[in-house]
Amino acid sequence: MPRQPRLDVPGTLHHVIVRGIEQSNIFKDNKDRQWFLDRLADIVEATGTKVYAWALIPNHVHLLLRSGAEGLPTFMRRLLTGYATYHNKRYTRSGHLFQNRYKSIVCEEEPYFLELVRYIHLNPLRSHVVKSIEELNKYPWSGHKALLAKATVRFQDRDSVLLIFADKEKRAQEAYRRFVEQGVSQGHRPEFTGGGLIRSVGKIRNQKDRVLTDERILGTGEFVKSLVEKATSQKQRLSPSERAEKIQEIIRTRCEADQITPEALASGSRSGSLPEIRSELTLQLVKELGLSYAEIGRHLGITASGVCKILARARGNKCKSP
Repeated sequence: MPRQPRLDVPGTLHHVIVRGIEQSNIFKDNKDRQWFLDRLADIVEATGTKVYAWALIPNHVHLLLRSGAEGLPTFMRRLLTGYATYHNKRYTRSGHLFQNRYKSIVCEEEPYFLELVRYIHLNPLRSHVVKSIEELNKYPWSGHKALLAKATVRFQDRDSVLLIFADKEKRAQEAYRRFVEQGVSQGHRPEFTGGGLIRSVGKIRNQKDRVLTDERILGTGEFVKSLVEKATSQKQRLSPSERAEKIQEIIRTRCEADQITPEALASGSRSGSLPEIRSELTLQLVKELGLSYAEIGRHLGITASGVCKILARARGNKCKSP
């Protein structure tokens, strides 16, 4: 069966998995790991990509990221080609380093964002690279340590994760730590590494259902349909400056219609119709621009946890914030 094209719209959340060819090691020592991370940091900065979770295992890599304006394929090509060139030169080898294409699974933010952060950061423990949760807390080659404030990682967007747990950093770190520990007993979760709803709900019942269970996507049928339509459309992609202008245009138009100022909207006040306006703008900004919880919160004067709750209420479920 021919491989399906990748799905990507700028601002899309991806779980990316990179494996060594024939299960061989990608990293042989800490110098290799650090070179990979330095290159990752440079490309994140150059492309506006957001990285929320990551883990380096000797023979594979996990990343949870939100694609920037250049898109995921360009980002990954620059990262993997550069590292393969470095690796082959250092070890005087030739040929492929990575297994086929990297795997990318597009993920619906609610309810999978925090679950994927936990899944990825527990990977060193599941892969027996570390033997205990105490060792995992000190493991330098994943984003888990940075979220516990035990390391500084310049490419990792830790605030967007921690703000979902609590407004105060210490409280957020403690809630995150408990959340990760609760996931230790869950073991390997195949729905997070491919198959999406196909694995979650079983075999496709008929051809009509196929688009609703796309194996490239982890999310509800409605999300699958919406993403496929966006990815296959010919709409012009927004540059970072155009995206920023679009955000301001949406907010300004709504403020003018309701005769309030953008400053009042961003103030955090809950007086009058402000909570309702923020809720409706949250849904619009997610639907039209795919903004993250933290981005929406900054523009509307609410916390990332508050954004999560607004989206959960709109979908008739509960926010996955612990």
